[in-house]
Parts: sequence; C-alpha cells; structure tokens
Amino acid sequence: MKRGKKILAFLLIITMLLPFVMNIPAEAAEKSKQLDVLFTHDTHSHLNSFSTIVDGEQKEVGGFAKLKTLIDEKKKGNPDTLILDGGDFSMGTLIQTVYDTEAAELRMLGYLGCDVSTLGNHEYDYRSKGLADMLTAAKNSGETVPSLVVCNVDWDSMEKNGLSEGQKQIQSAFENYGVKDYVVVEKGDVKIAVVGVFGVDALKCAPTCELLFKDPVESVKKTVEEIKKNEKVDMIACVSHSGTWEDEKKSEDEILAKEVPDLDLIISGHTHSELKEPIQHGNTYIVSCGEYARNLGSLSMTQKQDGRWEMTSYELIPVSEDIEPDQATQERIDALMDTVDTNYLTNFGYTRDEVLAENDVEFNSLGEMETKHEELNLGDIMSDSYIYSVEHSEDYNGTPVDVAVVPSGCVRDTYTKGNITVEDVYNSFSLGIGKDGLAGYPLIDVYLTGKELKLAAEVDASVSDFMTTARLYCSGLNFTFNPHRMILNKVTDCYLTREDGERIEIQDDQLYRVVTDLYTGQMLGSVMEMSYGLLKIEPKDKDGNPIENLEDQAIMEGDKELKAWDAIARYMKSFDDTDGNGISNVPEYYETTHGRKVVDESRNVIDLVKNPNKFSVMIVGIVLVLILIIILLVVLIRKLIKKRRRKKK
Repeated sequence: MKRGKKILAFLLIITMLLPFVMNIPAEAAEKSKQLDVLFTHDTHSHLNSFSTIVDGEQKEVGGFAKLKTLIDEKKKGNPDTLILDGGDFSMGTLIQTVYDTEAAELRMLGYLGCDVSTLGNHEYDYRSKGLADMLTAAKNSGETVPSLVVCNVDWDSMEKNGLSEGQKQIQSAFENYGVKDYVVVEKGDVKIAVVGVFGVDALKCAPTCELLFKDPVESVKKTVEEIKKNEKVDMIACVSHSGTWEDEKKSEDEILAKEVPDLDLIISGHTHSELKEPIQHGNTYIVSCGEYARNLGSLSMTQKQDGRWEMTSYELIPVSEDIEPDQATQERIDALMDTVDTNYLTNFGYTRDEVLAENDVEFNSLGEMETKHEELNLGDIMSDSYIYSVEHSEDYNGTPVDVAVVPSGCVRDTYTKGNITVEDVYNSFSLGIGKDGLAGYPLIDVYLTGKELKLAAEVDASVSDFMTTARLYCSGLNFTFNPHRMILNKVTDCYLTREDGERIEIQDDQLYRVVTDLYTGQMLGSVMEMSYGLLKIEPKDKDGNPIENLEDQAIMEGDKELKAWDAIARYMKSFDDTDGNGISNVPEYYETTHGRKVVDESRNVIDLVKNPNKFSVMIVGIVLVLILIIILLVVLIRKLIKKRRRKKK
C-alpha cells in the first residue's frame, strides 16, 4: 500500500510538472520571429533641418543629423533593425545642385544605415546622364550606400528598338552600381526579400525619363514568383514609388497589395502620404511617413504560425527641434554643402546663407496648396517674380509679359517669418535642370491665344480638384469660378490685368506672351490627358507657330538661362528697404489676396446654368443621349416582358 501511494504521488507530481516541462522546449521551438523596420521616402534632398509651417505653426523640422540620432537610439534596442527608403531621395534643396558629382543624398542615406532604396521620378530630373553620373559618383565614393531595386524597367523592349545614348548610360550605371529587381537582406534570424517598383503616375511625372517600364503590378507579381522559387525567405517587402490615393480604385499601392497578396509590407512613396495608421489588405500592410524627413516611420512585425506577418506596432516619429542632432552626421552634411557655394551658386553671384529679404508676412503653407482651391499669397509672390525678373533681365526685348503661371506641383516649400535666404528661395522652387546643364528649371517664353488662356483658367477650376498639382497661380490673369457649375464650364469671368489693376478683356484669337517654367510646359500633356483631350493648350512662338522643343524657349541672358528660383531671388532682393538696415522687406501687399482667383459659391439655378460653353453643351448632349438609350432599353424590356406574358396565355 505504501509503495502504491508513493507511485501515485510520483505520478501526480509528474502530471503537475509535465505541462511546464513540455512547454519549455515547445516555446523554444515555436518562438515567433520578429522584425523591426524604420523607413523614409520622398526626402527630396532635405539633409538639413528647415523652417516650415506644420499645422498652422512655424516649426524647425527634419534633418538627417536628427534622423541619425533617432535611428541610433532604435538600433541600440535592436541592432538588427531593417531600414528602407521609398525613393525620391533627391530634388528639393540646394544640395541637389551637386547631385551628379557628389551624390550627397545617396551617400547620406547609406551613412544613416539605409539597407535598400528605390528610384523615384525626381531621380530622373537631371536626365539620363545626370542619373548615371550620380550613381557612378555614389559607387566611386567608396562609402556604404543602399542597395537599389526596381523590377519593372523594360530593358527587353529598349534593346529590341535599339538603346539610345541616354539609355546606354543608365544601363551601364545600373550595372556598375548593382541595381537589381530585388535583394535579400538578413536581419538576425529573419531573411527579407526586398523588391522595388516604379509606378504609373510616377512615370507620368518624369518627363525627361528615357527608360521604358513594364506594368508595375505584373512585374512585382512575376518577381515575387521568382523570389518564392529561388529564395528561402521569411518575408517579402516592397519599396514602391507608386503611392496611395483617397480613391482606392486609383490608389496604386493598394491595387498592388490586392493583386500581389504574397507581399508582407509595402513602403509607399511618391504621393507624400502621411499614414497615421497602416493600410491593410489581406496580409499586406502599406505604410507611409510623409515627405522631407519630417517623420521617421517605425514599425514592428511578428511572424504568425502560417508564415505570414502581423504588424504589432506602428508610429510616425516627428523629427522635431527637440531632438539633438548627431554632430558627426551634421559635419558630413556641412562639408557637402560647402561644395554648393563653390560649384553652383558662384554661377549666380550668391552664397547659400545670403539674406535676400526680411519677412513679416504669413505665407500659405505647402499643405494649403493641396487643400485650398483659391488664390494664395505664396503663389502670388512667385508668379509676380517671373514677370518682374523677365522684364528686368539683361536681354529684355521690350515685349511685356501678359501672364505668368506657377502650378502648385512645382512649389516645394513656403517662406516663414524672419530672414529669407538664398537657400530658402532655392528650396521653395528646386526642381530640375536646364539645357545648359545647370540645376534648376529655366523660365520659358511661349505664346497662347486668348482662348487658350481661358482654357488654362478652366484647367484650374475643373481639373485641379482631381490633380492638385495642376492648381494654377497667375500674375496678369484673373478669373472667377463657381465650383458648383458643370465640369469644364466652371469659369464665369476671365480677364487680364496690368500692374495698375486695369481690367483688359481677353480676345480669343489674339496671342499673349506667357512665362512659366520648363517643367510646367512639359507637363501640359498630363493636363490634356486628365481632360481626355478636351483642354488642349499648345504653346506657340510669337508668330503663332507650334513649338517643337520647349527647351529652345528658355529665357536667356547671354548664354545663361534665367532660372525660376533665381527669378524669385531677384524679386525678393528688389523690395524696398523699409527698415533702413540695408535688407529688403517683403511688402505688405502680400498680406492679403487681390481677386486673382475668385470663388463664387452661388447655388442659384440661373448662376449655375447661364453662359454655357461648348464643353457643357457636349456634356449635356452626351447625358441626353445616355438618357435616351436608357429609355429605349426600358421600353424594349417592357415589350419583351409583355410578349412573353402573351405567349404564356
């Protein structure tokens, strides 16, 4: 009996301990893999901190030195953190002027510890040679630089048709740098395949890109199949320069997530989206942290039993003035910035820290250009600068400028209160390169008919709600529009003004001199596409002949192009010194608006239908035809139903 009791007690103890004994090896064997990820996108050459308007307040934000501090803190907790970037790392500040020789942006991404990036549309702004030179400079620097991935370049089609010189330059640079469809990165016990893709809208926004691209979704799908076949990885991530939009049907990275469900994570660049929470479709997460390194994206993922991943934490960390910048990083940035004065600004007689004007005016923020469909003082001062600088240029021919146009898509930042420097002005309008090979889009000189000027106003009124980069800010052209009227017939009044405010009626067949930047001229095709060819605006020379190459219309001073940013700088410098301290002051004129774009909110029936134009007549005609077709179908269906009933009887 005693022996039996001992055995029973022993079995009882074993039974009690068994779950714990069994659980230890089970947990060890089934411990879930985890991965921490930091990400950026659309940093646009913003290596330094900068002053801007955030949620209505002037703040000092961003900067790679502060990013480095945040990244180092995160990596102290987990040295195996994966760092990804979604492209458009260039084009946005003065440092881009040495893009092709210093490759500062790519080298600094590498210094931050970025593992993988992709190419955005603005990487092509310096054309094929510029991109090729940048990649070569980055490679030859001998520094650690990110892997670059993009899977949908259509080399087969280009080679079949014979590579152009520019395509050959990029192909050679891609091979030298090691640009691939995807790379495999190991972080601790996690192997991640990272694929890159270039979106449809991104290509439309790259007018100087010579490469051909395959369908992004199909290319990613094919690449993922290749990864699954050839690589043993735990996760598949995508650095995409495609973006997200409010309309889910047009939101490219959401379409990608739905069509390629094997993707675990998409870093979504291009649209500058700032997603406070990730977008999830199936097991795929889409994340974005906004532009200019104002935030650092941070997330953690845990692998589930089925092999897919769950996002367990997500936050956008503000890169604020409270963060202590990493001094070693700032020293590297400063050294690169020194090359800007000597290699670029010397061509214009400026230094980057030179104060152009003192400012007490509260200018609209960049965000307001996207959300407010009305006249904005930021657009006013820029468009005014074009007319001033052309009419005061060295080679001014005496023909006054009738209209200057600045689209919101070309404006990259605002002006805050305090001193406005050369660097501030350049950063506000920093896109592109001219035919002269110098950074910055030049102003171009074209002629449009009065009819086309009215169409330009209609582009703003009817198209820019769907394409906010097409919102126009004009000097010399005033118009009124009613947002409640029929599309393509929203403008109710349109006229020209001179400096003294005199109203001048527009003559449909007369040619008018228009000044804008090269990029805007090149993007007219996108406007026509958005309007399905109805809004056709064709730039002409002074004799009314269509212009074949807009680059030939650059406004010149001797052998130098008049750059758009320089036009703004000259205008700033021309203001009166009202304080008597030797520095110009931004005039009070810009504290208010001046009726250049008037929004008429009337819902009166007469106001909504009066003065129909040809577009409204066409639309009404199409609607009436559709209604007629529907009525005929209804009548036909009713006849068929009656006929069947008779047969049954």
